Amino acid sequence: QTTSSALKGAIQLGITHTVGSLSTKPERDVLMQDFYVVESIFFPSEGSNLTPAHHYNDFRFKTYAPVAFRYFRELFGIRPDDYLYSLCNEPLIELSNSGASGSLFYVSGDDEFIIKTVQHKEAEFLQKLLPGYYMNLNQNPRTLLPKFYGLYCVQAGGKNIRIVVMNNLLPRSVKMHLKYDLKGSTYKRRASQKEREKVFPTYKDLDFMQDIPDGLFLDCDMYNALCKTLQRDCLVLQSFKIMDYSLLVAIHNIDLAQREHAMADGTSQADTRRPAAQKALYSTAMESIQGEARRGGTIETDDQMGGIPARNAKGERLLLYIGIIDVLQSYRFVKKLEHSWKALVHDGDTVSVHRPSFYAERFQRFMCNTAFKKIPLKPSPSKKSRSGLAVPRRS
Repeated sequence: QTTSSALKGAIQLGITHTVGSLSTKPERDVLMQDFYVVESIFFPSEGSNLTPAHHYNDFRFKTYAPVAFRYFRELFGIRPDDYLYSLCNEPLIELSNSGASGSLFYVSGDDEFIIKTVQHKEAEFLQKLLPGYYMNLNQNPRTLLPKFYGLYCVQAGGKNIRIVVMNNLLPRSVKMHLKYDLKGSTYKRRASQKEREKVFPTYKDLDFMQDIPDGLFLDCDMYNALCKTLQRDCLVLQSFKIMDYSLLVAIHNIDLAQREHAMADGTSQADTRRPAAQKALYSTAMESIQGEARRGGTIETDDQMGGIPARNAKGERLLLYIGIIDVLQSYRFVKKLEHSWKALVHDGDTVSVHRPSFYAERFQRFMCNTAFKKIPLKPSPSKKSRSGLAVPRRS
């Protein structure tokens, strides 16, 4: 019920205060108790000796595990002043397509961060995950799991609005031609009519198999890096008994974009400036699977805008933006019930809700066999001639 502008304003005031006060505290190792700390500060509209005056109603701002999240931001190469500047320098932009969960989404003015409202249960679950998330990131900063940068709560008018700050998977500066939410399940996994009518619909598994039956082709190293990352991430999710997550795959078709530009050029002078790529470390799909080793610039060229280069069956050049989403739904009792009920009515294996180990296996199998494929190596010319298919060379 809180008006959107008041909520956005409260978020920015709160984050400015909490990041600022944290910067006065010395750097130190994260301790177990840091994961359970909740700091709370009151923002009366007339201001106080700690907080500025503002023209919203009084509100209270809570920061969960501030020291732990400071560590995560640092691990992802996000400096406190960049974090503040991105989130608080310009008004937040509200994204119109709220998820199936009914969450509100805001994106920072520079496209780096997404702010999503979460339910009480999800926020609680994320708090429980933090120690394990910390261990996993220390061992493996290259991940397609969501990168959580902060968990906050705005209390106003008797309401608690919990928000989480994450990496933005889809830079607005790159036009996405297709977007899929893939779970590796086929039961009811088709986009609804209502979804299809949107300007930028999110399609599902059955749509993918229909639209891209041959899958998306990656070069061998890239395919291996992607599948290895997915495998590790699924193990982590499985260890937390998490399921029902999806792989969000957004596709920018370079060749199609060029044709669109050419057509636009025919009618009007198109804007030829290159959009600026996102800057935060590990914020791009490419870095999530390749990490530091390749950041010498061998593969990551400016043209790729952080996307993963791929091709479709037609041979068109694509950039893929991918990440695992919806990980805060734990496999609780409700889900178990939901599965046993669906399994009675249908073939249990195609239902999207399953035991975490089965879910992870099916998810990986779909991604690495159906969705993504290795670009087939071209046969060498000597083999061709032996098989009698050699084409006579014209001089």
